[in-house]
Amino acid sequence: MSVGATVNAHIQQLGGGFMFSREARQYAAETGVDEFFGPYTRGRGGVLGDVDAGVVTAAFGFFPENSIRTAWESVPMPAVEAAHRYALACQDFGRRKLRSLEEASRLAELLEVVVAAADPAGLPLFAGWRAVPLPGDAPGRVSQLTHVLRELRGGLHLIAVRAAGITPLQAVLISGSPLNDGPGQARWYGWPEPFEEITDDIRGAWERAESITDDLIAPAFGALGERAGAELVRLVAAAHSATFAR
Repeated sequence: MSVGATVNAHIQQLGGGFMFSREARQYAAETGVDEFFGPYTRGRGGVLGDVDAGVVTAAFGFFPENSIRTAWESVPMPAVEAAHRYALACQDFGRRKLRSLEEASRLAELLEVVVAAADPAGLPLFAGWRAVPLPGDAPGRVSQLTHVLRELRGGLHLIAVRAAGITPLQAVLISGSPLNDGPGQARWYGWPEPFEEITDDIRGAWERAESITDDLIAPAFGALGERAGAELVRLVAAAHSATFAR
């Protein structure tokens, strides 16, 4: 299994964990919107600038436009400011969770190599988040870099899903999330019911999309080389344990 595929689950959780954190709730309170999707959409998509919600829908990929439009337009904070505050929430989450990680500086170095090596073509959210300045401290850098890599994987997966011939909704219905099964996740995103039945052919196409995503992301992680790649796998696992230890 490639390095990118090996660390995928941990990167997804590390890069997205701050979205449900006390730091993210503080940011949300500053927007004046007392719900999740508005501040989330404005913060995550803020790197795109003050664009029409249709542009944000296209970049996010797996959400229906009515949900994104309602969320995007519900937050009066300018997009650039929302992205900045969202980045600070991400950094502060890392400072709180990873302050005891002894090799945080080395992990940040390795993650930066991968981020720098990735081709941003067709990946507006990844490109936008890669352009956000990194903080000087290692825990904050690790948290932000894992978020950037999460956007890399997400953007590549959207491309792979379309290449495999399935719709974003079908992909959501199959994959779900750590918090919801597929239909539950689709409902939470705002997709209208009833949902179609997922056939073996659709599921097979989604599995091809997963494989395509692994292939597309492999060159970025390949920039590390074998020894540094193995080191990254070890350090990402350590960061995950530090972040989510009970």
